[in-house]
Amino acid sequence: MPGMSPSELRGLTHEIVECRACPRLVEWRERVAHEKRAAFRDEAYWGRPVPGFGDPAARVLVVGLAPAAHGGNRTGRVFTGDRSGDWLFGSMHRLGFANQPTSIACDDGLELHDAYVAAAVRCAPPDNKPTPVERDRCLPYLQRELALLDRVRVVVVLGGFAYDAIAGVLKACDSPLPVPRPKFRHGLVVRTARFAVVGCYHPSQQNTFTGRLTEPMIDDVFRTARDLAHGVPSPS
Repeated sequence: MPGMSPSELRGLTHEIVECRACPRLVEWRERVAHEKRAAFRDEAYWGRPVPGFGDPAARVLVVGLAPAAHGGNRTGRVFTGDRSGDWLFGSMHRLGFANQPTSIACDDGLELHDAYVAAAVRCAPPDNKPTPVERDRCLPYLQRELALLDRVRVVVVLGGFAYDAIAGVLKACDSPLPVPRPKFRHGLVVRTARFAVVGCYHPSQQNTFTGRLTEPMIDDVFRTARDLAHGVPSPS
């Protein structure tokens, strides 16, 4: 398989940033960027679709739900500037995928190693709930990203919504999940012809504040992803 051209990934990023395909999401993301949250009233919000980012040679792809209204929609980088990102990048740092445990702004020095992070839906949705139609309209971007990230062998899905999204992507790239499809759960490992899919509860405040997701639990997921990416058999 030929190596990926960085210019191709940059070109896709440009397409994503310019997308206006979902009127409801366009209206919401731009309204939030105009009205702002009081704590960020002096900041310029991004207010556009949020592309993926990370290591172009990544063997691990992390897929979330969508940018947060005052997180990625403000900073322009997925999982940056919100509590979910604190949990995600904290774990990725502990497991060697990130050079630092925090992500507060696009220019904060965060670098990912052997990992790339993206979202199933690229615009912040009202109530953090994109519709299935909006998800499916956005999926070609994730499909093309996965094709360009041609070293990826492990996909970590953060929550059931991302799991449903990646199921469609893998089917489209001729590496479908098994039928019947295993039900999403934390710690799930499912193999396809080309990939291993690993399930993780989304690091939302709803999950982390209630203890449904703990640091050892998310660390176990990224330890499994790291082992699978390096060819170490999963205990599952």
